[in-house]
Amino acid sequence: MKDSQPKTIHLKDYTVPPFLIDKTELTFDLDEATTVVTSRLHMRRNPECGKSNAPLVLDGGEDVKLIALAMDDYTLPEGEYQQEDNKLIITATADEFVLTCETLIEPQNNTSLEGLYRSSSMFCTQCEAEGFRHITYYLDRPDVMSVFTTTIIADESRYPVMLSNGNEVEKGKTEEGKTFVVWHDPFPKPAYLFALVAGDLAVKNDTFITQSQREVTLQIFTEPHNLDKVDYAMEALKRSMRWDEETYGREYDLDIFMIVAVDDFNMGAMENKGLNIFNSSCLLASPKTTTDDSYLRVEAIVAHEYFHNWSGNRVTCRDWFQLSLKEGFTVFRDQTFSADMHSETVKRVEDVSFLKTAQFAEDAGPMSHPIRPASFIEISNFYTLTVYEKGAEVVRMVHTLLGPEKFRAGSDLYFDRHDGQAVTCDDFIAAMQDASGVDLTVFKRWYSQSGTPNVTVTDAFDSATGSYRLTMKQETPVTQNQPNPLPLHIPVRVGLLDASGQAISANLHDESSEDHVLHLNTEEQVFEFTGLNAKPIPSLLRGFSAPVKLHYDYSTADLLLLMSSDTDGFNRWSAAQQLAVNELTLLIEQAKAGKELSINSQLVKGFKALVNDKTLDPAMVALILTLPSQAYLSELANPIYPAAIKKARHHLKVLVAKALADEFESLYNTHKVTGEYQATAEDIAHRSLKNLALSYWVETDNELAQKIVFDQYQSADNMTDQFSALTTAVHSKHEKAADMLASFYEQWKEEPLVVNKWLMLSACQESEDAVAKVKALMEHPAFDLKNPNKVRSVLGGFGQNLSGFHHSDGSGYRFLADQIIVLNKRNPQIASRLCTPLTRWKKMEPALSAKMKAELERILAEDLSKDVFEVISKSLA
Repeated sequence: MKDSQPKTIHLKDYTVPPFLIDKTELTFDLDEATTVVTSRLHMRRNPECGKSNAPLVLDGGEDVKLIALAMDDYTLPEGEYQQEDNKLIITATADEFVLTCETLIEPQNNTSLEGLYRSSSMFCTQCEAEGFRHITYYLDRPDVMSVFTTTIIADESRYPVMLSNGNEVEKGKTEEGKTFVVWHDPFPKPAYLFALVAGDLAVKNDTFITQSQREVTLQIFTEPHNLDKVDYAMEALKRSMRWDEETYGREYDLDIFMIVAVDDFNMGAMENKGLNIFNSSCLLASPKTTTDDSYLRVEAIVAHEYFHNWSGNRVTCRDWFQLSLKEGFTVFRDQTFSADMHSETVKRVEDVSFLKTAQFAEDAGPMSHPIRPASFIEISNFYTLTVYEKGAEVVRMVHTLLGPEKFRAGSDLYFDRHDGQAVTCDDFIAAMQDASGVDLTVFKRWYSQSGTPNVTVTDAFDSATGSYRLTMKQETPVTQNQPNPLPLHIPVRVGLLDASGQAISANLHDESSEDHVLHLNTEEQVFEFTGLNAKPIPSLLRGFSAPVKLHYDYSTADLLLLMSSDTDGFNRWSAAQQLAVNELTLLIEQAKAGKELSINSQLVKGFKALVNDKTLDPAMVALILTLPSQAYLSELANPIYPAAIKKARHHLKVLVAKALADEFESLYNTHKVTGEYQATAEDIAHRSLKNLALSYWVETDNELAQKIVFDQYQSADNMTDQFSALTTAVHSKHEKAADMLASFYEQWKEEPLVVNKWLMLSACQESEDAVAKVKALMEHPAFDLKNPNKVRSVLGGFGQNLSGFHHSDGSGYRFLADQIIVLNKRNPQIASRLCTPLTRWKKMEPALSAKMKAELERILAEDLSKDVFEVISKSLA
């Protein structure tokens, strides 16, 4: 551990920048050994600062070497500026001036993948959140917005494609024979949205006609061998552009929109103005190499980054505490886009399932924070599920409270009022409130309180008056930084069902409806429905109308009725999940006590009725039939007993499989998709149900099922069916699983994205020697510690391996800690993300908890980056 701890940055300490940069002129002279960057910054004192003598303090990086510095035409000698802690400080400045700064960087040695670096044979950038300071000295903060003009100079024979933000305005030759290209972006932006790419790339060209009849050139760049995998992304881009016009009235504003696929990238993608840079895994798609879920992921991420053009670029965040302003809003936009393109209910179930498994766990862990954090040490640690996914849920609640028309009016006002500005979450809420007339004062607490609220519901029916009362109580957990949480404004969507499962139209506040939104905004409230003949069964939190943990004492009969009859598809899934959780909880307790597992499962009864209902969407059936994951069961448990969870879940799956063996065989045969592969909602739905049925059927030890797994693997004409069969074989301990894994690698070893799937599946194999197998994977030719995707595949996959990671001797924890220590020096962002499984130590069973804590303490004793130090120190606090 370092002698001095990294500095904590607080939201309360925000002040406006003393200087502004009206124009930024950049010149990059790219070379294999070193790159020289020259910046000309047209600067002036900020009239809002109030400090007329404040020094100019520019952000830099330890990898930036200053060559020359001039103010207007005056070259500054060393005595007139200082360099301290990666800052460049100039005490004496005029009120307006041009600062020229020449720096030298070495992109080929940049393993952190922040700033300008090499990926394969190309130069590329990643500047969010604070990567630009690793390129040159700058006011690297989101509230300093500037108009950028970028000149790229390079050897055209090696780098025929040279791209930056905006529109290309000039191209020519230097006196030395190199090629230069000049790009100009007329829209002011902060440095984090800057982008540069140079390489030998192939391009897919297309056009889009906007609603005002402007023609926009669309280009997707990749390495030549991947050009056949960008057609789907291009079509997804055009769908996104049209949807944003129709749904939000937002038209694209430049003459060209470009996307570049990069193999080495810390994130999924980046919304740089007019030049999006994508992790290849989030852009490339073809039937033979891409699964259905990856197709949907490509579409969603292409949409997300495009939507940022308005919700993030034209209107950006004032400071990094406001990150959810752009990310939460844009995730909500991409979620609703995907729902419109496919199935609204299926999309909602998938999103909430992920939220309840991963974000709820984050909310309950040591890194818990509000969607607008009050402080941080390293901003990269706050690109979190809370900021993104919970942030999207907060925006969704605004949509629920206002309704579609008023929400659209609010978004229009927000974009019109703040176009070209860097603003706050309060500005977003103010626009929504001003446009709608809805008071959101209490609702704003969602931005400043952490943790997942608990909502407890009790009910009572008065047969004499025909009234039905729902009493709701809310409680947000107390944390070290949140001793007195206040009541939140929680929209709870509710419906009522009669004993036969039919929807009831009930009166609430003189309004009769089958669906009501209740406004829970105090610690306890009572809602009274009238005009009823008998006590109804409540369908609570429909559509998951708020990110809360709901507690209501449903009977098994109630859950079976909701599962079979509720008109709200989300709550049909939710009822099935709750019924499964109830049964799994009993089995887990039996496993912990060392008892033989035994249960009279009512879930089987519900599943049997479900598979016989031919009116349901196959994708919805597949989701309802999927048991709660081990990760979700772990999130619910305290303490966590990994071996018991694994044993209980496997027992229930086998029980269901054997009880419904004939049904699963029938589902498999009924939902086969014939004809050429298409990533349509209908075909994806059939494949998902067919492959889920096979994963159950094979658990019966049926020889035909075993044979079909192998036959499907060999004969599949698409990656979805082939990889599903392989996954089923691995997790069911199929006798040919090892041979199938080996042959899969041989078949696809020239396709890196497919190999990443193979790496992750291999790392997830549960066995006593799992640590040894993962160590061998890291020595495999397919693995590369410099590539984030491969690191996530192997080490991220291993973190999901209950047998290996949670081995009783602690070897799994030691192994992961060793890798974090190594990566801390190479790529701190990736290292900090790998810490997450270890941070759950306080929730683990005692024997494992002590071993996890010991590894955290061992990591903390190292010389740590800010990224890793923040996560580990907070975990041990």
